[in-house]
Amino acid sequence: MLENLSTRLQDIFSGLRSKGRLTESDISDAMREIRLALLEADVNFKVVKSFVARTKERCLTAEVMDSLTPAQNVTKVVLDELTALLGETDARINLGSRMPSVIMLVGLQGSGKTTAAAKLAYRLKQEGHQPLLVACDVYRPAAADQLETLGGEIGVRVFREDSTDPVQIALDGMHDAKENMRDVVIIDTAGRLHVDAAMMEEAAAIKEATRPDEILMVVDAMTGQDIVNVVEAFAETVDFDGVIMSKMDGDARGGGALSVREVTGKPIKFISSGERPDSLEEFHPDRMAKRILGMGDVVSLIETAVRIQQADDEEELEAERMASGNINLNDFITMNRQVHKMGGIAKLVSALPGGDKMLGAGQIDERAFDDMEVIISSMTMQERQKPEVLNASRRQRIAAGAGVTVTEVNNVLKKYNETKKMIKKMTAGMNQQPKGKKGKKGKKRRGGMPGLGGMSMADLKNLQNMMR
Repeated sequence: MLENLSTRLQDIFSGLRSKGRLTESDISDAMREIRLALLEADVNFKVVKSFVARTKERCLTAEVMDSLTPAQNVTKVVLDELTALLGETDARINLGSRMPSVIMLVGLQGSGKTTAAAKLAYRLKQEGHQPLLVACDVYRPAAADQLETLGGEIGVRVFREDSTDPVQIALDGMHDAKENMRDVVIIDTAGRLHVDAAMMEEAAAIKEATRPDEILMVVDAMTGQDIVNVVEAFAETVDFDGVIMSKMDGDARGGGALSVREVTGKPIKFISSGERPDSLEEFHPDRMAKRILGMGDVVSLIETAVRIQQADDEEELEAERMASGNINLNDFITMNRQVHKMGGIAKLVSALPGGDKMLGAGQIDERAFDDMEVIISSMTMQERQKPEVLNASRRQRIAAGAGVTVTEVNNVLKKYNETKKMIKKMTAGMNQQPKGKKGKKGKKRRGGMPGLGGMSMADLKNLQNMMR
């Protein structure tokens, strides 16, 4: 969603890096460009004004202007201010100490409350809790049915009644949770197309009756600058504790997401991208700021991989075999499915420094692994486990079965062999760093790239080609 803003800011910093020293005029020009970029991204104009003023003041200090790398210092200042704008520190959900804990979701109709409720329940379930979803939207047709369907998909029970009194439904849901030993109750409240007094009174009544430990407002990130008026109205009436920013995978400008914390003082606690139950992520201001500035978010990528590995403990032995470089073509299918679990190749690449530019330039083919899987699925089990048996006639049969050419089959086998070599090289490098060798003049030659398991630039190029 913030891709255009990210590109604009990176271009501004690229222009600064081309200059050895920066003048006050250079800083003023850069701040003007940053202001325009933020306004075009639909960030609230008051937020933009204060952000640029703070940033410019810090950039004009002697520490920045007289440094050897002023452009890098300007980037650091913008990173610090952007992190502060987004919240500066992580804000975690508060479940309290009572049984059951109560989480209440509020927001406008269409903001994604019901879906967010199910995603939050899924996340809490993964953390060892026993959540109960309570359907208190008695106005929107089939709202309770939608929640029940989503609850069924993730294995979380949904409490619903035929009553038209949402306050009573919420109280009955809490009573049901106590009887069935559910430690967290998530209340999905009703919304309206616009903020109105009736909706606010109902939300306040549910809050008064249930005394929730946490009130989260679900905000559509595609709303734009109007998001400021909405969150201000809810902050005054309901006094929510934090925000779930939904639809972060949309193609709107998304600047409203940068305005919420500054305007209300309420932290963004979760962001949601996509429809999958596991697409609700904790919001980390520092990581989001780095992603906007094109610095990537490798930490979140690693956390996602660890979470998936923990969920697939039964495949631990297979993972060890693959890590040793002893892979076969079946493992390509496994890799493809793991990539999909982590959000797809585009999400993985976007988390790397400069990854957004690679995506924008069309250097990543999101269907590359899917196309490989089709070809590999046309092979027999013996052929997948022992690719060396694939002679010319077998390759022709596989190509016909997959509806591709023999050349495409050969390309898959070539990439398989390259991947196998790279995994072995990475494993060897992790176990023992490559030793430098002396040349004719006694100088050491580097055996590979430090920190990358001894992989050479050619290896990295091959890895990039795998994703094309």
